[in-house]
Amino acid sequence: MLTRASLTGSLGLALLAATAFPALAQDRGGSLAQAEWAQNYDSAATMRVQRSNTPILSPQTLAATEQMVERYRDIVARGGWQSVSGAERLRVGSKSPAVTALRQRLIVSGDLDPAAGSSPVYDSYVDAGVRRFQARHGLNQTGAMNVTTVQAMNVPADVRLRQLELNAVRLRSYSGNLGERYVIVNIPAALVETVDGDHVATRHAAGVGKIDRQSPIMNAKIQEVNFNPFWTVPASIIKKDLIPKMQKDPSYLTDNKIRIFNGDREIPPSQVNWHSDEATRYRFRQDPGVDLNSMGFVRINIPNPHGVYMHDTPAKGIFGDDFRFVSSGCVRVQNVREYVSWILQGTPNANPDTIEQIIQSGQRVDARPTAPIPVYWTYITAWSTPDGLVQFRDDIYKRDGAGAPTASMAAAAAGPRNFNPDADDDQTN
Repeated sequence: MLTRASLTGSLGLALLAATAFPALAQDRGGSLAQAEWAQNYDSAATMRVQRSNTPILSPQTLAATEQMVERYRDIVARGGWQSVSGAERLRVGSKSPAVTALRQRLIVSGDLDPAAGSSPVYDSYVDAGVRRFQARHGLNQTGAMNVTTVQAMNVPADVRLRQLELNAVRLRSYSGNLGERYVIVNIPAALVETVDGDHVATRHAAGVGKIDRQSPIMNAKIQEVNFNPFWTVPASIIKKDLIPKMQKDPSYLTDNKIRIFNGDREIPPSQVNWHSDEATRYRFRQDPGVDLNSMGFVRINIPNPHGVYMHDTPAKGIFGDDFRFVSSGCVRVQNVREYVSWILQGTPNANPDTIEQIIQSGQRVDARPTAPIPVYWTYITAWSTPDGLVQFRDDIYKRDGAGAPTASMAAAAAGPRNFNPDADDDQTN
């Protein structure tokens, strides 16, 4: 916890430095002028975000979220927070009146200790507060302001309150027996959690459906893991992607090792009229190989009516992005080897060395978990953990109905209540 004495001492050092090095104290012009002293003293450890091992679908998360609803009602009753402006390029060392407003915004939401004061200097305390805010909103924790961070800060407090109220209802809909081992896909957070008992075993960044090709909200079961799979192109992608690409580049399919089949007979791309819908009558299959195959090394089969699944990807760079709504509905999983090892726990194929050997062989291998594992594709945009940390994500698919929260409450539960993980699946692959 910060003390006024420590702040006074640090600011005294700043003044001493400004006297000793007058060139550093000169105003460099503009509202984003560099401060005379980039304060690098340690920020308060209590403001750092610790990773919680509490599953997002759990009684503990529900209880913490309901408590956070009360806290945000109090914040709204007190007038919420003011929006910030002119802060898009602020970083450690910046000096600007916008920093003072930024401090107040961070204090109201609990991301900065009030003892940090109202200095116009963007010091390490502000940096730590911004990092905390970014962590709570699923943004890269740079500590520097940018357009995305400003937009998240400027969402009004009453909108955040409605998100919490709505998502408490969603969380309550999963209050039944979810299983001893299960998987959670939180679509707005683009995040996958594996759960053993009441603790998160592994977490994985994910790539989920684009706004116009949304990942469905559903309950299913992991039945099988396919190593080095073929990729059979879905009909929607044939129409929306392959036909336009072939019209522009007739070598696209060959370059990407995608073959065309009419029944069991392979036909060359040159025999297809790409300026018609003829291609939608055929089956397109991409050869195995992580450099090109859209599923990378692994496909996780979860039979469901939507025809979606979880898989690896050759495009690993997406997992470092703030915006990971990039797929046509399926879910791409970061660090898929760890994920597969957890799925296959208790089988000979769970060993990481064995998984690597199978992948390197390039041969198709199908492996099943000891029992089907429930998987829940959910839509949770706001929640809190028992340590009092509240998380928010963008309502990317516009399901929160922030403009009419009362009407949205009745339909808030995305999936069936009290889903029985031991029930038989009636879904087909």
